[in-house]
This record gives sequence, structure tokens and C-alpha cells, in this order.
Amino acid sequence: MMHLTCTNMPVEKLESALKEVKKAGVHNILALRGDPPKGQDKFEVVEGGFSCALDLVKYIRKEFGDFFGICVAGYPEAHPDGIVDDPEQMQKNYWADITYLKQKVDAGGELIITQLFYDTEVFIKFVEDCRSVGITVPILPGIMPVMTYGGFKRMTGFCKTKVPADILEAVEAIKDNDEAIKNFGIDLGVKMCRRLLEAGTPGVHMYTLNLERSAVAILERLGFIDTSSVPKLLPWRHVPKGTARASESVRPVFWSHRPKAYLKRTQGWSSYPTGRWADRSALEYNTLSDAPQFMRRHTSTDARKEKARAAWGASLEGEQDVKAVFSKYIKGEVKLFPWSEMEGPQHAESPAETTALLDLIAAGYLVINNQPRLNGVPSTDATYGWGAPGGALYGRAYVEIFCSPAAWESLRPRLDAAASVSYLAATAAGSPQGNLKHDDVVALSWGVFPGKEIVQPTVLCPASFATWKDEAFELWLSEWAGLYEEGSASRQLLTGIHDRWLLVCVVDNDYVTGDLAKVLLG
Repeated sequence: MMHLTCTNMPVEKLESALKEVKKAGVHNILALRGDPPKGQDKFEVVEGGFSCALDLVKYIRKEFGDFFGICVAGYPEAHPDGIVDDPEQMQKNYWADITYLKQKVDAGGELIITQLFYDTEVFIKFVEDCRSVGITVPILPGIMPVMTYGGFKRMTGFCKTKVPADILEAVEAIKDNDEAIKNFGIDLGVKMCRRLLEAGTPGVHMYTLNLERSAVAILERLGFIDTSSVPKLLPWRHVPKGTARASESVRPVFWSHRPKAYLKRTQGWSSYPTGRWADRSALEYNTLSDAPQFMRRHTSTDARKEKARAAWGASLEGEQDVKAVFSKYIKGEVKLFPWSEMEGPQHAESPAETTALLDLIAAGYLVINNQPRLNGVPSTDATYGWGAPGGALYGRAYVEIFCSPAAWESLRPRLDAAASVSYLAATAAGSPQGNLKHDDVVALSWGVFPGKEIVQPTVLCPASFATWKDEAFELWLSEWAGLYEEGSASRQLLTGIHDRWLLVCVVDNDYVTGDLAKVLLG
């Protein structure tokens, strides 16, 4: 839908723009008066232009007939120019706006999209008032997710939006935590949309301000987007065109469940790997010290802490309780996990895979990341598919675990004896050890597609593992131990695991007949 305003647009420019979009096959126009030009406080009519959206609607209908579907704007709290402190005058202005909206609809408007609002009852009343004057076209609520504190304050101030006290208090309480603000905005957006849809609203219009992630998250949670049926260009969420990462096509496997942390780690790189990882050992990863939200996703607010305690235990008596959390996560019984930014498992496991992972956990190998071996799986596979149709996917079996020193002493000889296995291991304070060199790169997944070079999107490399292992160990403390009181048995237990245990990643290079679980379990 093209957004067309009267701002600085004489009729000649409007006619030219409409002819061009008609030629391009665009059939829908959102007809607006528009805001005052930058640097001006009031809207001024440009010579040879229109003073209001009503004139624009009439012009489009007169010159182009029914070719275009025309959408017009509605204002549940009245147009900002008409919002005043005097209640009596405010009521007059509100109803004058609705009368004017009726004129726009009578002139050819076929759909109404509203200005942003945060009080759903205001919108519901607005719809009722519109119907009372004979407006019968669909009315869609304009939903603008709270994405940043500054942006929220600017937009609500500019539009003179009424913000319910509970929402304002919640935003003020977390205004210095960017991640918490975004999460609150998503939760609020879902709540608002559900209320409106239950009230009979035919749909919603999402304002993104070119930041689509919150809007997409809201639509996913509402069930409007079935992510399982959306083809993935790569195993991880691809970056939109027009960004510095648009051509990025290779990432280390370690951040599979923490993509936002990876984006922060690599922000500012002069280039991003395309085609192959090559030698990235010289590239430095950013620290997360200036962005604590990436290390405290589940502990950033009291409400999140309570949610995490419910998932991971109000207290932990021993290592068996820790194992139980890992098992419950694999089985889908809990949706939160210290080593994942998202809720719920990130891909479906087959029954055989689930059983194998649970066996590993029972043996003392706490799994935080894994992928099965793949040998010619269709790229359209519902579980493992990615890339264009007609491709064949391959992958080396991979697992990443925490294990105790005793378990490591038992496991390491088996890894050394397995000719097809590559591995890395490290304690929180130690340097990585294993049978890979610092500058080695192991392709973990690749795809063969008609008429293309082999696509190799996921790799393992020791240089990146050295950075990742510090992050992975720190999550024991910041995300999990941080739930419990200083000096408590639960915190001491988790701190002990952090201090003594090892992080181990293992690859079985035999992607045809390999059995990684058998190697690990003996």
C-alpha cells in the first residue's frame, strides 16, 4: 500500500506519482494530509496542492476511478491538532473528526487505519461511534509496539496519545533496560491485539518504523505467522536486504540459540563472511560488558526472575536437580533455558533424537546445543529444511555439553580413540584443548542446490570457541545462579559447576553412518 500525502505535493506531482504506481501494478493508496514539513509547526498548503486528505481522496476517485483501493486515517482520540485540555471542546473536536472521517469515506475511502493508541477501550468506543454515524467500512487499529523508551516518549508526545497509567509506570520502571523495553512492548502488543480481536476487530495494522522484529514477534505469538511453514534461506534467521549483513551466509554454530548476542558480538565488522568462513581468527569479537541485557535475559526484571524460578526450580538440592532442568527442556516441559534467547526448543527433535539427548543428560552430559547428522535430506523437509526447493542438505552430527571433571576423564579417551571425531573442551578459567588447531574450520552443515555452488552456512572453529566458552560459562552465573540469594545452597551449587566443569563440543565427521551418541556413551 502506497502512503501518499499532500505535504509539498502540488497536483502535478500527485498525478505523476499515481501514474507511476499504477504502471507498477500498485492498487492500494493510503491517502493522508501529512505532517508539517520539517522545521514547520503547522501544515501549509503548497501552491497548486491540497489542504486536506478529503480533497486528495476526491481527486484520486475523479482521475483514476475505481482502479485504486483507498484507505484513510482515523483518530480514536481525535486528531492531535484537535486535542485540547477543555473537556467540552475536546468532545466537540472528537465528533467533528468523526464527521470528517465520514466525509472521507463517502468520497471514496474503503478502509480506515487508525492513529496509534495504547488504551484498547478507546479504540472499541471509537468504532462504536463511527458505526453510529453510518460509517460501515472496515476499521483496523494501528498498533505501534513499544520498542525504545525514547521512541515511545517521542511518538506519544508528538501524537498526544493518552497512555494508561499502568503502562506508563511499567515503561518508566525499565526505561534504562533496552531489552526489557522491547520485551514489554511485545507482551503489551500481544495483549492489546488479543483484546481487540476478541472484540470483533477484523485485523490489525502494525507500525514498524522500519524495525520489524517486534511486530513479527507479536504476529507470531498471535498465530498470524506460522514460522514452521516459512522457508528459511539459511538455518538461522536471515538478515534483510539493504543492511550491512545482507550478504552474510556463514556463522559459527555456538550462537545458534543466542543470535542477538552474536549480532552484538560482531557489530561493526568491516565485512561479514560470505560463501565460506575462511580465516576469521584475526577478527575480534565485541564484548558484552556494555550490554548486560544479553547476559541477563531471564533475570532482568523481578517478573522474569519469577518465571525463570518456576521453570528451573525455587531451589536446587544437588546436581540431579540441575540435570532435571536440562531434561525437561529437551522434552518441552519447560520453555525457558539459560543458553537460549528464545522460548521453547528451537527445532523439532525426532523421537530417536530426543531419546539420545535424554540418555546423554542422564549420563551427566548436559546438552546446550546439538544437530543431527544429515545425508541428502530434502531442503523442503519440515523439520530440518532450509534454502530453495530442490536442494539436498548434509550435516555432521554435533553436540555441545557441560560435564564434570570425572565425566571428562572418562569421555576423553573415547573421543581420542574415535577416528571420525573432532572435539574442543575448556574450563571457565582454562584455554581450549582438543584435536583441532586454532585456525581449523569444520563445516557442520551444507546444502547442494541446482545451479549453485555448495552453500555452507554453519561452521565450528576453535578461534570462535575461545570467545563463546566465556559467554557460555558466564550464563551459569548471570542467568541461573543470579536467581538465588547470595550464599544460598542453590547459588553455591551452580557456582561450583561454573568453576569446575568443562564445556565440550564434539563433531562426528562421518555424516553417512556415524553414531555420535554411541561414541559419547561408550
